[in-house]
Amino acid sequence: MGQIKIYGVKEYLNPIKEALSAIIHDCMVKVLKVPQDKKFHRFFPMDKENFYFPEGRTDAYTIIEISMFEGRSVDAKKKLIKLLFERIDHELNISPQDIEVTLFETPKHNWGIRGLTGDELILDYKIHV
Repeated sequence: MGQIKIYGVKEYLNPIKEALSAIIHDCMVKVLKVPQDKKFHRFFPMDKENFYFPEGRTDAYTIIEISMFEGRSVDAKKKLIKLLFERIDHELNISPQDIEVTLFETPKHNWGIRGLTGDELILDYKIHV
């Protein structure tokens, strides 16, 4: 389970949304063993005048925020981040310099899903990878 937010300059982000979503989801499935049918992505294409970013970045600058249940190993989280950099660079030609990934982990009891708290859910996949 992961809720994913992707921010970028709209002129650059809009044309690649589908491909970027596919890459992110494939990385989540491969590394974190998220089920194929658990895809929760939200895109926030922004006007350039509302998206400030540091010098040395281009209009391809993209922020990916992943909220998920706590429990993944440090190794798994590092593998996910590195695979995202690699795949986005290779498949979309966006330099790792223009990508930022932040993982937010919260206890399952802090989530509300389908009328239950996350710790009450019976999941058909592992969190501890």
